[in-house]
Amino acid sequence: MEFEFATVSVERFGQSCARKMPIPRSTFLRCTNMPKLNAKPEALDVEFAKSAIVVVDMQNAFASKGGLLDIAGVNLADAPRVVRTIRDVIGAARAQGVPVVYLRMAYKPDLSDAGGAHSPNCYKELAMHTMRTRPEYKGKLLIEGTWDAAIVDDLAPQSGDLVVTKTRYSGFAGTTLDSQLRVRGIQFLFFAGIAANVCVESTLRDAYFLDYWPILISDGTMPAGGPSILEATLFNVESFFGWTVTSEELRAHFKASAG
Repeated sequence: MEFEFATVSVERFGQSCARKMPIPRSTFLRCTNMPKLNAKPEALDVEFAKSAIVVVDMQNAFASKGGLLDIAGVNLADAPRVVRTIRDVIGAARAQGVPVVYLRMAYKPDLSDAGGAHSPNCYKELAMHTMRTRPEYKGKLLIEGTWDAAIVDDLAPQSGDLVVTKTRYSGFAGTTLDSQLRVRGIQFLFFAGIAANVCVESTLRDAYFLDYWPILISDGTMPAGGPSILEATLFNVESFFGWTVTSEELRAHFKASAG
């Protein structure tokens, strides 16, 4: 085994002192892998060994013609570009050993996990609202096992990826996401997916409240709505809840770290 020497703080007899100690080279590289990302609103040091890519709701419902957002009249012209951007990012992440987490919105066929008549989710969540007001779609939108709920083919999860099914906008609401991340030692979360202003932003905000470091991949998302809505999400993230970074910047750091 190859070793590197690092200066560490040693506590002895109630006093601290610095010593050079040998540690495994692989551990040394992980601990010193702290690239400074050219993020907004300011540069940010991250540790890829404690990072994950969170792919939010890249399902046929939100990214494909004939899916829920298309039925609702949302312009999906930018969705193919978002799919390509995320595909490139997760490819670079996997090459670096950074885990990929998929969030997927899906209900049981009997809708027993949708909240019931006393839950606002049954009235405001788009699939529930559409199935209630347009009976021809009953049982077809965001139901487990349907095409609408499936992740798009170009971003299909691979062995070792974490897939978390959720029934609310936030990936942390009523799921094991937090415990799954903590057991893996994850602190930095890079977010991408659809829709920027709904499930992506909702999950990112909860990540901030739970003391993760949220970073939105600014060109790896699109809103349910026009360009001004994406601008509002970017403003919220950069001003109050985290940071934004471009996919090109992130991939460049992955490549440099792998080298």
